[in-house]
Amino acid sequence: MKALVYTASVPRYLAARALGKHTPFGLLPLRLRELPEPEPPPGWEKGRVLLSGICGSDLALLFGKSSPRLAPFFSFPAVLGHEIVAEVGGVRAAINPLLACRERGLPPCWACAQGEEALCQNVAEGGLAPGMLGYHRDLPGGWGERIVVHPDRVHPLPPQMPTERGLLAEPLAVVLRGLRLLSMDKAHPVLVLGAGTLGLLAVAALRWFGHRDIHVVARHRQQAEMARALGSKGVHASPWEAAPPQGARSYRAPLGPPAWRGGFPLVIDAAGSPTSLDQALWAVREGGTVLLLGAPGRSRLDLSPLWFRGIRVLGTYAYSAQDFHHALTALRDAEGLEKIVTHTFPLADYRTALRTVLTRRGIKVAFRP
Repeated sequence: MKALVYTASVPRYLAARALGKHTPFGLLPLRLRELPEPEPPPGWEKGRVLLSGICGSDLALLFGKSSPRLAPFFSFPAVLGHEIVAEVGGVRAAINPLLACRERGLPPCWACAQGEEALCQNVAEGGLAPGMLGYHRDLPGGWGERIVVHPDRVHPLPPQMPTERGLLAEPLAVVLRGLRLLSMDKAHPVLVLGAGTLGLLAVAALRWFGHRDIHVVARHRQQAEMARALGSKGVHASPWEAAPPQGARSYRAPLGPPAWRGGFPLVIDAAGSPTSLDQALWAVREGGTVLLLGAPGRSRLDLSPLWFRGIRVLGTYAYSAQDFHHALTALRDAEGLEKIVTHTFPLADYRTALRTVLTRRGIKVAFRP
């Protein structure tokens, strides 16, 4: 089968970390290869990939932004792609890519016993190599023509649901877990930094949960239009445009950008960049909460607002099986949300696909193997 394979390389990682998104594609540790058809372990199933998304965590890995300290929890070389819709047993299904205690043949750890598989203690233990689908050396992810999957991770899509909408189940599950960890008055204003896939899904989910005072910082026209269509009350060019109407005040510093007092009780960082995290820590009000969605990677930050302003920070990049189920339930009636998936490409056009993401010409970009 054809597949896009990532091979870990310290020199290429260091080059990509230095050059960032300006790294020549020839230096990236990603190649289109012909691989043997995967053979399912006993009790597992083979699937034909229909769509697989390009996620921010994939870009962080390719362009040297992921922390090396996370390396023991993944295994390479690997076929990337953890946002997957596949045909399994003749049925279209969204695939939960997690490989927790059950899949590893282990008794449930404390996290899995509580249904919190996002926090599984055994992601590098048991009968499987470390990692999840898309970051696993033996079980290919969705950037290939075939996958193998545990049957309990297969979630059939309703016949009337567009495949593109089903592709949003995995990132929506990330959002739903993050919001589930919060306790917040629905009347309070919320600021979402970033209007990519996670940011837009956060807007949609907040609306479903009854929030109406939702503000979004969107850098690109297509993202801003989608944020408005999903029900944002305000779409802003920067958090410093959004925060003053919430009572925030800026104070001049002798060096560097200003300090702020006041702001939003909840700020959701869905952009995952050092800039967005710094903005979130100053756009939230004292005693407020910053929710980090996804995997922002390494960054150097001034953390003084954490203690000086008494901020609570929550992070989430995965989900429970229940979150994944809730995501699919929500998507049943989310007509039009599939418009977030703006571009699809065959595997051979992976450079064009990555370029489309990097230049912000699309929102959710996916491979159609």
